[in-house]
Amino acid sequence: MRDPYTVLGVSRSVSEKDLKSAYRRLAKANHPDQNKDDPKAHAKFAEISAAYDFLTDKDRKAAYDRGEIDAEGNPKFAGFGGAGARRGAGAGAGGFSAEDILKEFMSGFGGAQQRGGRTTGPGGWDPFNGTMGGGGPGFGGGRAQSNKGEDANVTLAVSLEDAHKAASVPLRLPTNKVVNVKLPETVEDGQQIRLKGQGMPSHLGGEPGDAIVTVKFERHRQFRRDGADLRVEVPIALYEAVLGGKVRVPTLDGSAELTLPANINTAKALRLKGKGLHGAGDLYATLKIVLPENGDPDLEGLMRFWRDQKPYKVRD
Repeated sequence: MRDPYTVLGVSRSVSEKDLKSAYRRLAKANHPDQNKDDPKAHAKFAEISAAYDFLTDKDRKAAYDRGEIDAEGNPKFAGFGGAGARRGAGAGAGGFSAEDILKEFMSGFGGAQQRGGRTTGPGGWDPFNGTMGGGGPGFGGGRAQSNKGEDANVTLAVSLEDAHKAASVPLRLPTNKVVNVKLPETVEDGQQIRLKGQGMPSHLGGEPGDAIVTVKFERHRQFRRDGADLRVEVPIALYEAVLGGKVRVPTLDGSAELTLPANINTAKALRLKGKGLHGAGDLYATLKIVLPENGDPDLEGLMRFWRDQKPYKVRD
């Protein structure tokens, strides 16, 4: 990876807020969905995401700023860039070569060995290719572990119906791959789901990272969520409020029948037990009297009679 500051176009003194703003601007402009005709869009987006993840990791950012690691997160060996290294293998009296430094470094691990003209450590570890001659654990194994790709953070918009039945929901990942995410039973708004191996690819040949999926409940056109309870507005006619009757009420499982008592006041919500989210909550139906469209002369005459002959108080 290139210098992460260069990738995001920010300085080393950038604030967290400005860093996030720069990332969002670049990620939006370079997202593969917005650049389907650009074959390099995926690589650009992956580089931007990797740079942002790198700089938001405070430990790695600090180590990089101190020059202890490179942009891939790999340690920089001290000494090879110094005066002795510049003198080369044929350094004169009073000098030392890179090979001398390596031998001295290896002596702390039980001595060095020679392999094909190169100095190797105990067990055959070759610092120039990060492998163990004997196949055992060593620096090579630790390096392979750090080669894993970055995790990808993704938001999954979920309808209340899909959350209620723990459905499988399609999701397009930052890699442009589409996967079906099986929602957990009784999934909650803001809950995170880890998809193993569905994150960003490794630039060093390691395993891909994971996708961290954050569930976000969509706003529903009918239901208002109150924890596990749901609230819905049900329109009724004036005569239904006076005479009572049966009305159909929407629920996440389909419509249900609700019995209205006579002379019902619409200020009170009627409860349907167990008809809330996941069946753990209830559904509260708020009644709303709807008058005939464009008015009705007979109804207006009746209301004038009520007003003049049978008035009643509804307010203090």
